[in-house]
Amino acid sequence: MAQYTTLKALFKRYRRPGDIVFAWAFLAISVFLLSQLANETAINSSGKLYARPYFWPAISLSGMALFAALHLVGSILSERIEGRWREILFWVRSIEYALWFLAYAMIVPTIGYLLSSIILLVLLVIRVGYYDKKSIGYAALAALVIVVIFKAFLRVKLPSGAVYEYLPDAIRQFMMVNF
Repeated sequence: MAQYTTLKALFKRYRRPGDIVFAWAFLAISVFLLSQLANETAINSSGKLYARPYFWPAISLSGMALFAALHLVGSILSERIEGRWREILFWVRSIEYALWFLAYAMIVPTIGYLLSSIILLVLLVIRVGYYDKKSIGYAALAALVIVVIFKAFLRVKLPSGAVYEYLPDAIRQFMMVNF
């Protein structure tokens, strides 16, 4: 500790442009989780302290909040780096693909695993910039192969889709089982 003459020297580090935003967000999340501890666990006073239901979650969330606060202090005391908003925009753009998956998961029960997989892969191929018919065809074929592997060979139980109810009886049963 002798080599550190000030608190600022102790917390000096090299960081990324969006680090301060991440530090604030992580501290807010950890304090929120800590505040919800009493609602989510049973707080009782019987038994040994380390065997109580809230003890280990309280220890871990307290540590998380403490280290998030230290991270924030380090971010505040570190020198500013240009490009914070560019970094945050990159994070937000990354969330787009999670939203694609959520939309996919929401439409599978309605239109079925096969059709929603084909639509998702084709839209993602178009989204990343492949507009030619060959790439779109390969995406649709890949979706079909994935569905056949999961449903027909691996027998993974996935929702058939409400639209299959409108198919003729002979085809409906085959489609619901295999696609």
